[in-house]
Amino acid sequence: MVEYIIQNYDIVTASLPGLAVLISATGAFTLPLLQLITKNRRAWEVYTALFTFLVMCLTYKLMFKVFEVGKPLVYTFGGWPPPVGIVYEVDRFNGLLGVVVSSIMFLVAIYSIKYLEFDDGVQWYYTLFLGLEAGMLGCMYTGDFFNLFVMIEVTAVSAYALVAFRRYDRIAIEAAMKYAIFGALATTMYFTAIIFAYGTLGTLNMADMALKFRNIEVPVTGLPFGIIHYGMALFIVFALWSFAFKAALFPNHFWLPDAHAAAPSSISALLSGLVVKVGIYAIARFLYTIFTASEAIASVHRLASLAIFVMGVSSAFLGAILMFIQKDIKRLIAYSTILNIGYIAIGLGLGSAFGALAATYHIVNHAVAKALLFMAVGAYIHYAGTRDIEKLSGIGRAMPITTLAFIIGAFSLAGIPPLNAFISKFLLYGALIATGVLPLVAIVIIPSVIAFLAYLKLVYTIFVKPMPEEYAKKKIKDHPLLTGPVVILAIACILLGIGAPYIINNYIWPATQSLLDWPSYTEAMMQIAQKLP
Repeated sequence: MVEYIIQNYDIVTASLPGLAVLISATGAFTLPLLQLITKNRRAWEVYTALFTFLVMCLTYKLMFKVFEVGKPLVYTFGGWPPPVGIVYEVDRFNGLLGVVVSSIMFLVAIYSIKYLEFDDGVQWYYTLFLGLEAGMLGCMYTGDFFNLFVMIEVTAVSAYALVAFRRYDRIAIEAAMKYAIFGALATTMYFTAIIFAYGTLGTLNMADMALKFRNIEVPVTGLPFGIIHYGMALFIVFALWSFAFKAALFPNHFWLPDAHAAAPSSISALLSGLVVKVGIYAIARFLYTIFTASEAIASVHRLASLAIFVMGVSSAFLGAILMFIQKDIKRLIAYSTILNIGYIAIGLGLGSAFGALAATYHIVNHAVAKALLFMAVGAYIHYAGTRDIEKLSGIGRAMPITTLAFIIGAFSLAGIPPLNAFISKFLLYGALIATGVLPLVAIVIIPSVIAFLAYLKLVYTIFVKPMPEEYAKKKIKDHPLLTGPVVILAIACILLGIGAPYIINNYIWPATQSLLDWPSYTEAMMQIAQKLP
């Protein structure tokens, strides 16, 4: 048996991308069956935690393997080689993001055990929770445009339902409906983009498309016929607009504050920390792996990058200003997401390796810090029963460990050294300075100052102001299941900051290089495609 595993090690390793998604999906489909067998909610919670832990282990194994071999791993569905069949193609970039997704999903699964203790119907919450993880990993691992559409739908449907989990809350239902209606329009736009792509190039495989732009022939699909500028321009416009909605980039940000504020705080952590990154990942993959360095559509690529940059700048300023005036603590943090997604888009829109490096690190740093903030705030709301900032006055004193973690996350996103988000913002400063237009640095500095003032005011209210007597009567305190995941994320914020030189050199920069390395991405597909008769 051991000899068989050794001989087939590469086959087992190549199956990891499909296996990670399959296990999440299996958990989602089998959990409703489990609730028919037992009505013990603790069994459902442990079941979910075990599945998320197993997926986390697989994504770590996959990431380390990809970093070790230095080239993408390709998983073919049903043994059909690309470009005929659907493939998952994992390089160091999406391998790293897969680890971020699975790690935070596991922590939120643990957090949810205590957070949802007074809620009914948690079996459906956990079913959708696992479906959400399967969808996000599928979006990041897929190498096929149509499969990306399918996995976006899986992610979106799970997210819509989770926002509306507390069905008795009219505001949550309204926010979920708004999110779902406009989300459906966005995915319809992306499906339209797929039609233009297939009609123009005759393929939906990402690597195949990247080769066609460079006039390199691929088995079966060959070369595109005629002028491709118009069809691909429509494809890029429709697709990027759809991705901008998923990422909540201005002017497609309008759904985010309502949805992220109304959802259970555990889900808000996932929506702000992870789900919006699906759109960002797709934008990054489009701009840097598939379309970059293509003379055939160079002008379209430049315009698309400029559009993403402008949307990022608008998002950063809008998010900062609206964040400062909020009275609802979850809406304040939600607008901070718009601000930070703007920073990531600015880095991607620069079209440089330096900008992509800053964006990649900020994707990771924002995911960690934002999940931390929503989970800490969820602990406050769990006991206080309100999202009103003034009514949460002094509650942090009763939960000192949670509050210390909250302060670390808030100051991280405000750009205070040596915390993690300061490092990625500093990289973004450098990328903007490298353009030679020094005033562009103000794009990052001004929103950061506004965000710092907003977070400072929030920390003062929660921790410095006196605590009402009613909170003392409730015996509010730190609970291990609520505080533990938050503390782990706070430690991650510190380590990602003070350990930045090592992390950037060994993980972030290699991941960024992988995003930029279209020859390796396409070669991995071609090696399998050549097996076609």
